[in-house]
Amino acid sequence: MAGAPIGGAETFYERLSVALHGAGEEVLPVIRRDAGRAARLRAGGLKPVELGFGGPFDLLTGPRLDKVLRDFRPDVAVAWMNRAARFTRPGPWALVGRLGGYYDLRHYRSCDHLVANTRDLVRWIVSQGWDPARVHHLPNFAPDFAGADPALLPAAPGEAKLLAMGRLHSNKGFDTLLRALALVPRAHLSLAGEGPERAALERLVQELGLARRVTFLGWRQDTGALLAGCDIFVCPSRHEPLGNVVLEAFSAGVPVIATAAAGPLELIADEETGLIVPLDDPGALAGAISRVIGDPACADALGGGGRAAFEAHHAEAPVLARWRELLPRLRPHQVRH
Repeated sequence: MAGAPIGGAETFYERLSVALHGAGEEVLPVIRRDAGRAARLRAGGLKPVELGFGGPFDLLTGPRLDKVLRDFRPDVAVAWMNRAARFTRPGPWALVGRLGGYYDLRHYRSCDHLVANTRDLVRWIVSQGWDPARVHHLPNFAPDFAGADPALLPAAPGEAKLLAMGRLHSNKGFDTLLRALALVPRAHLSLAGEGPERAALERLVQELGLARRVTFLGWRQDTGALLAGCDIFVCPSRHEPLGNVVLEAFSAGVPVIATAAAGPLELIADEETGLIVPLDDPGALAGAISRVIGDPACADALGGGGRAAFEAHHAEAPVLARWRELLPRLRPHQVRH
């Protein structure tokens, strides 16, 4: 895995590697050099190998990775996203590409199988010409945040505590959420994350007169505490292939409101495990927020529905069981070309 220091796909890679190891599988994580990630993997009982995974002029990672794999002799090698797939050579193992988005499939031409974390992504890969027998759906799992001690989120008496989390990027639609907040007078928003849009979002807060009702938290590691401390979790993304934050909110039993991006549409049963509103529609988003604030029974039902969906489909045990059932079936003698 050669991803960024922080991100949902990268975090899930760590969770899955540690979980598979804990279940008795032999796992060797090979990662881009990252002291924090290596330390977390070692804390989980693993011995990660760190390589460069650089740009097009990196001529060393490919042969070094090949030697690492040949020495370890895996049955299955999983290339986690584009850069890892580009550097991983075929060998006497089943090469599996793992995708968490609608990536350029040219990076995965050497793969025997692909694993995608949503059904819609599976459909899209097959539509690009891949054999359906070689494309598999395995969802992500989130930590179980039930019972976490709540963080102290700012809000005036009588204000609902809204929480949003993610990279401050235009894809995440936080500008839409701010415009919606301007239409909901009894709410305060805590926004956890950093990114290139921070300055623009801060300007928008001032333009909308929301300075007292919006707090930028920066990057936070205490996700469970933040969720335990909020009343409503909002995912306003324009583009969201999955939405790990939705799964995390499900685990905490917090009512979720999300826009109709591909991931939330697949994860959320509207009116049962959350509320879905149209993309880029501040009025509709404000209406959904006001509804949940004003109807405690609705909030409780949505939170309970999300928790039930988490336990059935997105807790560690059911997802890990699916990975452990699939991996033996992908051993080299069953690879299909």
